[in-house]
Amino acid sequence: MTHKVEVAYDARATLGEGPVWDYRTNELLWVDIEEKKIHLLNPQSSTNETYSLDEMVGAAVPCEGGGVILALESGFARLGKDFKTLEKLENPEPDKPGNRFNDGKCDAAGRFWAGTMPKKSGHQEAALYCLNDELQVEKKINKVGLSNGLAWSINNDYMYFIDTHTRQVARFDYDIRTGNISNQKQIITIPEGMGVPDGMTIDQEGMLWIAHYGGSCISRWNPDSSELLEKVEVPALNVTSCTFGGPDLDELYITSARNGMNEQQLEEYPYSGAVFKYKPGVKGLKVDLFRG
Repeated sequence: MTHKVEVAYDARATLGEGPVWDYRTNELLWVDIEEKKIHLLNPQSSTNETYSLDEMVGAAVPCEGGGVILALESGFARLGKDFKTLEKLENPEPDKPGNRFNDGKCDAAGRFWAGTMPKKSGHQEAALYCLNDELQVEKKINKVGLSNGLAWSINNDYMYFIDTHTRQVARFDYDIRTGNISNQKQIITIPEGMGVPDGMTIDQEGMLWIAHYGGSCISRWNPDSSELLEKVEVPALNVTSCTFGGPDLDELYITSARNGMNEQQLEEYPYSGAVFKYKPGVKGLKVDLFRG
C-alpha cells in the first residue's frame, strides 16, 4: 500500500537517527550520528536547532530533570540543560575501540538502554547495556551483531529488541521492577527485499512500527501474531527510525540517511537524510524520560 509521507524537514542528514518527541516542549529531538550533531526540530515553526559534539552520538533522550542522556561513541554521557555542559559517565567497552554506541531508549522506570555496533562491518562483537537511575551500567545482551531498535509492550510485560544482523525482532519477558529480561523469542523476521530492520516504536494498540534501512519503508506488525499489518513507502532509501509525535501523538516522525548512497541512488531519492512525517491513523505513547 502507498501512503502519503510528507517532508517535515529536509535535513540532508548523513545518518539521521533516534527521533524522540519531547511532549513538554513539542519538539523533536534527533541525532545525526556521523556528523556528531544533536538536533531540536520544532515542526510548528519549521526551525531546527543544531548542537555539535566532539564524537559520534548514537542516541539522545530527554532527562526528567532537564538536559539529555546520551549514548556517545565512547559510552554514556549527560548533556546539561544549556546543551553545552557535557558530563562523561561510563564507557562499558574500553577494550573495544572498534565499536561505537548506536540506538537507545528509556523504559517506563526511567532506565536508559543503549547498544553498540562495530564501526566497520564484522569488526567486533557488540552488546546491549542498561544505565539505571543510580548511573550504574549493566550488560543485558551479549554477542550482538548490530544493536538497534527497542520498545516495550503497553503493560511492560515484554521488551522488544532488534539486532539488525539477524533481520529479526526478539521478544523478552521483562520485569519493570528490576529491569531483568529473560526467555528470548524471535517473533518477527523481515522478508528479503525489504531492507533490514533499524529503529522501532510502539503505538497505543501495542503494534510495532519498524524502519527499514535499504527498504524505503516503515512497517507495522502485530507482535503477538507476527503478522505484517501495513507497509508505508518512504521517499528515502535508508529509513532509520520512527517515533510518534505532535501535540496529540498522532503523527509518526521518521528519520533517514544519505550515507553509503551512490549518485544514482541520491538522484532517485533526493530527500534522503530528511525527517519525514506521516499520519498513521493511530496514536503513540509519551516518551519515557531518563530519571538518573
